Parts: sequence; C-alpha cells; structure tokens
Amino acid sequence: MAAKKIGWKTATAIVVSNMIGTGVFTSLGYQVPELHNSISLLLLWFAGGVLALIGAFIYAELGAYFKQSGGDYIYLSRTYHPIMGYLTSWVSLIVGFSAPVSLAALAMSKYLGIEHVKTFAIVIIIFIAFFQCFSLKISSHFQNFFAFLKVVFIIVLIWVGIYISPTQPNALLWDSSWKNEIILPAFASSLVFVTYAYTGWNSASYIVEEIKIPKINLPKALIIGTVFVTVSYVLLNYVLLKHASIEELENKEEVANIAFYHVLGKQGVKWVSYFIALQLVATISGYLWVGSRVTQATAKENHLWKPLGKENKNGIPIYAIFAHTIISIIIILSGKFEEIFIYTAFVLQLLATAAVSTSLFLKKKDRTLIKKSWFLLLPIIFLLFSFYILYFTFINHPRESLIGIAIVGVGGVLYFFDKTKMVKNHK
Repeated sequence: MAAKKIGWKTATAIVVSNMIGTGVFTSLGYQVPELHNSISLLLLWFAGGVLALIGAFIYAELGAYFKQSGGDYIYLSRTYHPIMGYLTSWVSLIVGFSAPVSLAALAMSKYLGIEHVKTFAIVIIIFIAFFQCFSLKISSHFQNFFAFLKVVFIIVLIWVGIYISPTQPNALLWDSSWKNEIILPAFASSLVFVTYAYTGWNSASYIVEEIKIPKINLPKALIIGTVFVTVSYVLLNYVLLKHASIEELENKEEVANIAFYHVLGKQGVKWVSYFIALQLVATISGYLWVGSRVTQATAKENHLWKPLGKENKNGIPIYAIFAHTIISIIIILSGKFEEIFIYTAFVLQLLATAAVSTSLFLKKKDRTLIKKSWFLLLPIIFLLFSFYILYFTFINHPRESLIGIAIVGVGGVLYFFDKTKMVKNHK
C-alpha cells in the first residue's frame, strides 16, 4: 500500500527545518573579526536570502518539470551526463546531508553545555534516525512538531531581542565604513557561512514524489519557507549585534548565548540554550529525511548503491537512513567544527551551482511558474554570485576547499568503478 503523501505545510516545515539550524546560531562569530559595520553584516544575510529565493524559484521549476524525487541527482543526470548526477549524490551522501547532521548535533551539544560533546552528538543522531524509520506519517508528525517549535522559538527570540533595550555597549555600527567592507575579500568569504546557513532552501524538491500536487505545493513550500527564513535571519542577526560587542562575538560559536546573556541573565539564557538545542532536532530530522531520498534515487540506477535503495513495508528507505547516520558519526569523530563547516559550505555551494545551471536548458513551454524570457536572468544572477563566493572561499580557505574538492574526486573514481562493475555483470 502506497504511503500517504504530504501537503505543502509539511513540505514547508521541511524547508524551514533544513534551513534554520546550525548556521544562523554560529556564523556571526566568524564574520565579525574583519567586518564590523552593521550594514555590511546584515547585507550579508539579506544577500544570502535573495540568492536562496532565486534558487527556490529555479528549483520549483526544475522539480515541477522532472517530477522525480532526488533533486540535484535527477537534474544533473538528465541534463548533462550520469556522472554529474553520480557526483552530486556522492557529495550529498558524504557532505551534503550527513555533514549538516553532524554540525547540528555538535552545536546542540555545545549549546546544552554537555561535557562529552561528541558522545552526546552521536546519541542524538541515532535517536532521531530511529524516528525516521517507521512511516511517512510518523516522520511527518515528528517533523511538523519540531518545526513548529523552531518557528515559535525564532519569533519569540526576535521579539524579545528587539523589545528589550541593550544594557551595555554593543556591536551596532551604522557609519559609512560598510562601503569599504563590502569590497573586501572577507565580505565574499563570509558569504560562505551565510550560504551554508541558508542551505535547505531546495530541500522539498528532493522529495517531490512524496508531495501532493507538486506543481502547486512545491513552489509554495520553497518560496514561503525561504522568505520566512530570510526575514528571520536578518532580524535575528540584528538582535545579536544589538546585545553583544564585537569583542565578545569574535571567533565564538555560541553567539546567541553570548547576546542573550545580556538580555535574560544567567538563568534566562539557559532556556535560550535549551530551545536552540531543541529546534536543532528538526534540522537533524529534516536532513536525514531528505538525504535518504537522494541516496535512494541514486541507488535505483547505480550498482554499488543498490543496497541503499531497500525500503521497509511503509516505503521508507531505512538502509539509506542508516548510511547517513553512520557517515554523520564518522564526520563527528574525524574533524573540528569550523573545518567541517567550511568544506561543507564550499562543496554545497559548488553542488547548487551545478544544479542551478541545468535550468538554463528549460524551455519556456516546460516552465510552470515563470513563462517569461527574463526567467533566464535568475540562474545567471545565481551563477555569477555563486562563482564569486566560491573563488574567495578558495582563496581564503584553500585547505578546506581542497578537502571538499577531494571528496568530489573520490566520487569520480567510484563512478568509473561502479560502471565497470555493471558492464562486467551484464556480460
């Protein structure tokens, strides 16, 4: 019996859950060492939102056209060559979905003040993966509940931060220095943290086959989710700058704790920490849900991946969920938070760039949202912006960028091994 499909509300919950997570609660500390003007800092978050919204429109068109779950894998395989789809799925398995799960679990541990950070992170990933293995109905209820908590928490956090006046000197600076800061390499490389924070704007397109009336509900989920997150990110970063100094925030990960300590005091900030940790449950759940479907789509067409396509009686790809869980744990045990953060963000931007480029081949008659010729401006703007980010990230973080490129390279080797084995089996 086929699993019941999800509506636009659950699809939107997945988009919001995948977007609001580790990035917005950790990125500011890596941006303020070189960028001090509030206009340039908030402009980073606004620009990231515009880029994500452009991407959401493009993915809505691609998802409605291809009508298959799998996202980037489907778009790149069908448009260019199977190796492109293979590489994107490999990257998704290792970095695209597993690494964000690792980062969210690590951030959760730090915000809760857990002494054994990595052990707790591993346990929480296993716990959440367990709930993803039953049925689409249980996954939906689990996702919707924690996504609802996430949205309410973000709104309350912003309202409290705006309503209460700062109690000490803060990081807000509104002079003309922003004009100089936005042309610095640091501004461009800071965008890699922002684009990571917006990662997930395309998530509902990966599960298009599980969405009711995708031609209507997919665009609605992508666009509503992305607009809500963009407004939330700009306001939340304003609040963080309003209640903490540059010196306090520099190179710190738990920036929300630092800012809200001055707002709510020692006891109050504990509750902020607890809720930040709690809302990360939806992030971990969303990435395991979507990531497993991308892996499943790849397993249908590639020999080495075949075991990961196995479903339970309710149509849930349990082996794929298990694989993402194991890889997330390995990433936790093998790297530092900032290093994982940067190479993950770099590779995900590379991935999005390749996938968005496929929309240049969509004919006017195949588009559902925007029939006009100016639609082509959207992918062009996205691609130019994306190359700008990738270039400066590579210049400022060559080691992490090369780790990301090496991960892609391993996928290329596996592709040829996979195809060679498939040819032998058919002889």
